[in-house]
Amino acid sequence: MAKNINKVIGQDAVIKKGWLLAHKWLLLRRFSQLGIIGLFLLGPVFGIWFIKGNMSSSLTLDTVPLTDPFVFLQTLFTGYIPEITVIIGAVIVALFYLIVGGRVYCSWVCPINIVTDAADWLRRVLKVKTSLSFSRMGRYGLLLVSLVLASVTGVLVWELVNPVTMIQREIVFAMGLSWLFITGIFILDAFVSRRAWCGHLCPMGAFYGLLGQASIIKVNAINRDSCNDCMDCFAVCPEPQVIKPALKGSVTSSPVINSGNCTNCARCIDVCAENVFTIKHRFINLKSTSRLVS
Repeated sequence: MAKNINKVIGQDAVIKKGWLLAHKWLLLRRFSQLGIIGLFLLGPVFGIWFIKGNMSSSLTLDTVPLTDPFVFLQTLFTGYIPEITVIIGAVIVALFYLIVGGRVYCSWVCPINIVTDAADWLRRVLKVKTSLSFSRMGRYGLLLVSLVLASVTGVLVWELVNPVTMIQREIVFAMGLSWLFITGIFILDAFVSRRAWCGHLCPMGAFYGLLGQASIIKVNAINRDSCNDCMDCFAVCPEPQVIKPALKGSVTSSPVINSGNCTNCARCIDVCAENVFTIKHRFINLKSTSRLVS
């Protein structure tokens, strides 16, 4: 059957499931991302200090320390041994992402994801076609460079240019030059190379991908026999290369998207009219899967 090249991505899902269900996970992610920013704003704006600190290191309800494990790792490379509360905070956050998936940070927490998602949407609307592509290994190179620089300089060099730190600082304190860097990321993703920042360059994405390699919660193509090859999931996925092994693998291959690069954003679930995908644990039994799709 010939494909309708003018079909809007996710259109069939909207028709079959309704607009709300076809955007459920996207709306939940935006609520999470904006809600987290809002919690950090409560203190400086309204004097309600539910969380003190920033996304790198914070204290919740004056009790629970939370530390970005990537910042913690950089700190260790500077030769500085953090205090015990910082270590506890890093362990708490690392354990959380080891369960739910490291790159859940990228799709459910990181505010830059809103910027890159908007750039990708504009790119699709304008039908921007560019041949430039960065190697996905580039982010691992920048991850290594950030650690080496921390070791050599004794300074958290990456945090000086980290756009997550920049966007939180600018939202809290004022407009500033940092917005130029964030705008540059938007332009890069929209007009230069698709998903260049999060998918190819960001060292934080590389770190959280490694952290979540063995995570328990995974997206599963549990109903893959119902796939009609519409390709909508590949079109919206920020890491489309992770889908094929689970969706188009052999009958005996696992339907679990095992790659640590999967962000568990669940957009594949939203746009799939055939309900091929779901979020479950990684220990899917192939026999039970066969019964589900038979």
